[in-house]
Amino acid sequence: MKFGIIKERKNPPDRRVVFTPSELVRLKELYPEATVAVESSDIRIFTDVQYQSLGITVTDDVSDCDILFGVKEVPIESLIPNKAYFFFSHTIKKSPGNRKLLQAILEKNIDLYDHETIVNSENNRLIGFGRYAGIVGVYNGIRAFGIKFELFKLPKAETLSGKDALIAHLKRITLPPLKFVITGSGKVGNGAKEILDAIKIKEVTIDNYLTKNYTQAVYVQLNVLDYNKRKDGQVLDYTDFYEHPTEYVSDFEKYTKVTDVYFTGHFHSPAAPIILTREMLQSKDCKIKVVADISCDVNGPIACTLRASTIAEPIYGYFPGENKEVDVFHPAAIVVMAVDNLPSEIPKDASEGFGEQFMEHVIPAFFNGDKDGILQRAKMTENGKLTPRFSYLQDYVDGK
Repeated sequence: MKFGIIKERKNPPDRRVVFTPSELVRLKELYPEATVAVESSDIRIFTDVQYQSLGITVTDDVSDCDILFGVKEVPIESLIPNKAYFFFSHTIKKSPGNRKLLQAILEKNIDLYDHETIVNSENNRLIGFGRYAGIVGVYNGIRAFGIKFELFKLPKAETLSGKDALIAHLKRITLPPLKFVITGSGKVGNGAKEILDAIKIKEVTIDNYLTKNYTQAVYVQLNVLDYNKRKDGQVLDYTDFYEHPTEYVSDFEKYTKVTDVYFTGHFHSPAAPIILTREMLQSKDCKIKVVADISCDVNGPIACTLRASTIAEPIYGYFPGENKEVDVFHPAAIVVMAVDNLPSEIPKDASEGFGEQFMEHVIPAFFNGDKDGILQRAKMTENGKLTPRFSYLQDYVDGK
């Protein structure tokens, strides 16, 4: 079996990679029967020379590989027919912009495994960059606050070497007694928490967050039932929320009255309530000054996320009174940070973490007969057709 690491070709360029040089060395040590080739790249965070120096083959042609690993969507013209691919295709939610990509994958008889579809038997995701999105999202959110109020200047995350450098820069600034709220307790939310803990921001209880004033910056991390409530007033469990999301409404407004900076790290089902509504943002007692929408669902649960922003231009202003984008320095503007590829800003750390996850959860499946069903569950296409698990995408493929 021959594995290939493909060059990232999506624009803007992404410097991440599924496997670092040292991780590929480990793969070959654990599975001597595997062979590996890396497609030459001038943008990857790890250079061709770094791979070659560890004995990894670097080549301009990976068409003889059986399994090809990438990060972002592969341009249609670069897809090699009759291969198996792993990458983020952004098709499982029927993204209109990627319909042609999935159509091409089927036409070219490609077996597609989307990184998002790699789950365990309980349907929990095993692979992702979420932790790193949370880490960079907090840095960018605090940086946005400094820009808006001209209190301090932090360099862009992409200019720094990684997580440790982000933390070091955050520790150098003096924060006013801000209140930060995080929604979500998965990989993204916990990545956000990791940074706040690292810079010694105090975590407090919900009751204290809502009722007390502090002389230092504090934060609270919320689970889904902390900011949603049943319409009928019953207090049930998480299972009820996930099974009956339409029976709930947002209860986030109480946090908007005391929060300065909001970090979103939640997963949001389309059937679930909008979390931060236009009405909340327009309220005279809304204190939110910065929304770092790490989850970045445009036209989703965060009303001020009018569009995704970019690493080059990461922030924009939102004017609640007219529900429109304005300059960041507009006196009534809430600052929105909604970069949708945050882990790209710390590509070395993100690649190292991703490769470790991949080695733990995915690579063994190629050599143990897929005894845990990892590959079977993740495979979206086979023999030019959608697999049964992803047959719900047929109308999307058909353009209906």
